[in-house]
Amino acid sequence: MTPADIDFMRLALQEAQHAAERGEVPVGAVLVRDGQVIGRGFNQPITSNDPSAHAEMVAIREAATALQNYRLPGTTLYVTLEPCTMCAGLLVHSRIARLVYGAQEPKSGAVLSRSQVLEQPWMNHRMLVEGGVLAQECGELLSSFFRQRRKL
Repeated sequence: MTPADIDFMRLALQEAQHAAERGEVPVGAVLVRDGQVIGRGFNQPITSNDPSAHAEMVAIREAATALQNYRLPGTTLYVTLEPCTMCAGLLVHSRIARLVYGAQEPKSGAVLSRSQVLEQPWMNHRMLVEGGVLAQECGELLSSFFRQRRKL
């Protein structure tokens, strides 16, 4: 973990806060290449009526559109929560070079917690993975959100 990893994860946390403000599960992501953010996203499946509008998907779509390329080699995705199966597959198809995530997702995490999608032998792309970056802050944002929801 580098100081830049912490800085970019803090940006992902800001994106997650945007989701929380809209009543969405607070997950945020930023996609970075050469030290520059090229895509940002936060969870928005409810407000966009799009079940695929996870933070990772939104950030990757923004970057791919900006770069006019569906492949994003040399990039690092920072996301506040361990990706699900859909998003793990998306990372492979996008050719993301590195994944950095915050909190583990014990119910549906597809990188380490419930399955290891990125390690399957049939996957045609490998990436570096680092979990646990600002895990406590990322996890607390989620916990706080769900505590508030249970009060309503």
